[in-house]
Amino acid sequence: MRLSALFALLVGFLLRLYFFHAFPQTEGDVAVYSDLAANIVRHGVLAASDPAGQLHLTLIRLPGYPLFLAACFRIFGVGNLLAVCLVQSLLDACTCLLLADLVRQLSRDLARRRQFATSGWGAALLALWMAELCPFTAIYVSAPLTEGPTLFCIVLACWAVLRFQDHPAWPSALGFTAAVAWAALLRPDGALLAVALAPALFAPRVRSRISRQRLLRISLTCVALALLPFALWAVRNWRQFHVFQPLAPRYASDPGDSSDLGFQAWTSTWTLDFVNTVDCYWPVPGDAVNPDNIPPRAWSSPADHQRLLDLFAAYNQNGFHTSDSMNATLALLAQHNRTAHPFRTRLAIPALRAADMWLRPRTENLPIDLDWWVYRNHHQETIFSWSYAALNLLLLGTGFLGLALRPRLAGWMLLYLVLRTLLLATVQGPEARYTLECLPILLGTTALWMATLVQSARMRRSARSARLSAGSPACRMQA
Repeated sequence: MRLSALFALLVGFLLRLYFFHAFPQTEGDVAVYSDLAANIVRHGVLAASDPAGQLHLTLIRLPGYPLFLAACFRIFGVGNLLAVCLVQSLLDACTCLLLADLVRQLSRDLARRRQFATSGWGAALLALWMAELCPFTAIYVSAPLTEGPTLFCIVLACWAVLRFQDHPAWPSALGFTAAVAWAALLRPDGALLAVALAPALFAPRVRSRISRQRLLRISLTCVALALLPFALWAVRNWRQFHVFQPLAPRYASDPGDSSDLGFQAWTSTWTLDFVNTVDCYWPVPGDAVNPDNIPPRAWSSPADHQRLLDLFAAYNQNGFHTSDSMNATLALLAQHNRTAHPFRTRLAIPALRAADMWLRPRTENLPIDLDWWVYRNHHQETIFSWSYAALNLLLLGTGFLGLALRPRLAGWMLLYLVLRTLLLATVQGPEARYTLECLPILLGTTALWMATLVQSARMRRSARSARLSAGSPACRMQA
């Protein structure tokens, strides 16, 4: 079993190196984070560089990941993304080991409840292999993005909660505090981890093992420690920008910059898949938009359609810059859409948007055409995409079957999945990677379900053998 675990870690490490070299990522958020980290190392400030090389203090990103990248750059050299990949791969190995131990403990609890005889190590090994070989998480761990450290925080938080429930003490409480604080420092939506899991620290089994005064003392200390970095961040933003901003702004814009609220309001009424994100949401501002790529659900009348055509024709001709009049017009069109189609814009579109992020083939980092389903255009890409979609659907199905077994923490894990899905329904630019943070939980519950299935089959075989042994010698010979 130890050899199998070591081999799983080695194979997972090589898989992440393969993804780094085969599908390198250097644009978008990677370029933003690398620039911020480089300026921390060179100038000691969290600032962005403009095309002229001038530095501008910024608050568009929380400091958690830029500081992590800056530490890697300071040790291995500025811009050394391979070193970042190696560090994140090692961190992810810790994630997979923590997940395996989490599944081991949950499996033992489940076995005692179902009167199984198991140590949980089989389920742990299965979880380790699944986590190491999961291509959806591996490709993001190999990229200089927040997803890799976030996965570590999620698993550490679940593991620490389980440990605290068994042995309420400072180490597990501080581990949980560090996990949820870093998760929120990486991305604002990381705060959902604390909202969903913190109540589990006050479960009845905890209150029966620790005095109320000690639990209160631990809780207040951990809350203070968790809030401290955000208080410092808020003070820094108030001093530099004179705004109260303890997290990152929703639309990643600095004070004084346009957030294009009219454009945001309009896109929220019709975008529902990754194609819309690539064709319209990402290009504005800064790149051309082809009006032919905007679907009919983006307008409510022929007159509004003509307004959109005129609006984006002017936008494309004027250097791809937004304006106050453009945002005002788009805000009006958004109101028209909501008035004409209230059910579609307020319920159906957000629900389909969340469904797309859960079910779409996770090929956004691969050289796969956006229209992956058009088989006649690219046979191999379509077959591969359908295979990825099937693998994703299988993981979701087995993961929820594992949750249905009601292992310890199942309710809190499900709460996290629901809260995250509700939040993602409000995102104007849907991407499948936004559901990536749910996969560690589903990988763990899938391993639990499969291990329980195997154990149940063994018990049935044992019971059948016992019945045969209790029968007559002739029956035993016939059997």
